[in-house]
Amino acid sequence: MAVERAKNVRGTLRRLVSYAGAHRTALVVVIILAALGTGMGLGGPYLMGKGIDAIIQIAMGRAGMDALFRIILTMIGVYAVSWLASAAQGWIIAVVAQKMMRKLRGELFDHMQTLSLRFFDSRTSGELMSRLTNDMDAVSRVLSQNVTQLFSGILTLVGVLVIMFVLNPLLALGTLVAFPLMIGLVALVGSKTRKAFRSYQLNLGTLNGILEETYSGQRVVMAYGQQDAMLRKFDVANEVVRKVGTHAMTYSLLVMPMMGILSNANIAIVAGLGGWMTIVGMATVGTIASFIGYSGRFAEPLRMLGDLYNQVQAAVAGAERIFATIDTVPDQTDEAGAVELGRLEGDVVFDHVTFSYVPGVPVLKDVSFHARPGQRVALVGPTGAGKTTMVNLLSRFYDLNSGSIQIDGIDIRKVSRASLRRNLGTVLQQSFLFAESVMENIRYGRLGATDEEVIRAATLARADGFIRHLPQGYDTVLSERGANISEGQRQLIAIARAILADPRILILDEATSSVDTRTEVHIQEALLELMKGRTSFVIAHRLSTIRGANQVIMIDGGEIVERGSHEELMEARGAYYRLYMSQFRDQAKAPG
Repeated sequence: MAVERAKNVRGTLRRLVSYAGAHRTALVVVIILAALGTGMGLGGPYLMGKGIDAIIQIAMGRAGMDALFRIILTMIGVYAVSWLASAAQGWIIAVVAQKMMRKLRGELFDHMQTLSLRFFDSRTSGELMSRLTNDMDAVSRVLSQNVTQLFSGILTLVGVLVIMFVLNPLLALGTLVAFPLMIGLVALVGSKTRKAFRSYQLNLGTLNGILEETYSGQRVVMAYGQQDAMLRKFDVANEVVRKVGTHAMTYSLLVMPMMGILSNANIAIVAGLGGWMTIVGMATVGTIASFIGYSGRFAEPLRMLGDLYNQVQAAVAGAERIFATIDTVPDQTDEAGAVELGRLEGDVVFDHVTFSYVPGVPVLKDVSFHARPGQRVALVGPTGAGKTTMVNLLSRFYDLNSGSIQIDGIDIRKVSRASLRRNLGTVLQQSFLFAESVMENIRYGRLGATDEEVIRAATLARADGFIRHLPQGYDTVLSERGANISEGQRQLIAIARAILADPRILILDEATSSVDTRTEVHIQEALLELMKGRTSFVIAHRLSTIRGANQVIMIDGGEIVERGSHEELMEARGAYYRLYMSQFRDQAKAPG
């Protein structure tokens, strides 16, 4: 099974650490507090040993209670300082980590806005969402929790060793008998655990992808009665996750009992060796008690460091994927000194345009035509002919391979994409609505629009009537993708959004395909009013909707095979005529 690994651990860590540059002072304070808290915590077993020796001295009549009370008060103070230092450094590192994550998350999201549709076409939504959620969470956990644990663990390990050798070097050497076994156990089990959990995350991602796909396409699943098939697909992936998860958890859970055995064995060694040394006068009972306390703390940092190693590896792998996305060079950029378009006339020229999504497989082949300001251009042809590709190129969602597209005599590659798209209004075949109010969904066309302007656009789009009958009218919050209204109503809202944008060039890609005939008539009236004085590109399979177009361009196989008005092409009795007549023959044969 494939196991994901970070390819450049040092480079990724160095880059991740660079985000902490603005928080150096806070991190220095965290280090000081972590060292203080760890140091105070390590004083506990030593003071406990001193307390035991004091009790023995009191029992033998060699000392008073004052010494014991001082030790008890000192222990209370030590543990109080340790707790306060740990709480303070935990709060500070959480604040710093979240600020770092905010910056990293913002950079990733901002950069993704600069990437073209070609980037998104080659990746699944689940994969990209994983960068912003799972990978970010893995990095966040390490920064906010594991960094201080790592530092404290190392300090604890070193501090325990130093204190034990200061207290009694011979007993310290005896304590280290189990040390190589502990390190070997952490290394072996940690390696197995890391691989198992990476496999688990990989398969869990696949399972989540199935869940997301099934949820998004639930209507299709239900419409075709494929619930059982999706259940089987889910069960297969779920079973793989169960097996891999069991494998990972088994390795993970092995560490605690095995470390416990070694730790108890270590305590037995300390007790046996220490008991002999006490009898011969080489150590006190309190010293042995302190060593037993430190021995118990000796195994914990090793186990913790082994766990942290796995988590750090997962975070580094996630950070590497995040940085790989941030480092993706946009295949579309504005040229230096790109022209900022003002209000356009709407003169559009396609000049020998050739384009392919896959190299060597052209979708458009030497396409040329001229749309004058205010003209309505209908793009017709069979599915896959290249109609939508033409308007995608006009919107500069993709850059063409050869030729040029000019608006008002300016090559669109020489203008800024933002100013170009401000002059374009688009209504797609599948309308996308946000999980916000109807008012805000329409206002997306022009964010500065007033409520009155939004309502006016909705009225023009023949959407005002049904909107006012919604539970909260224009304030009705839509569910995800507008699932709580009909497809035709979603299309009307999308048309209202385009009307509000008041563009000079309109792109209507099957804008009325999802509405009934009666509603289509009302929408056509609104669109005819909207298209006055604007250059419009209309893609429609219902040829009855494009009779009034100034130009009808017939596309087949990525080439223009015919062009002219509806009447001219009907008289020519060519490909357009055959397509038009076939539609009406099909309608005549349709029952009812």
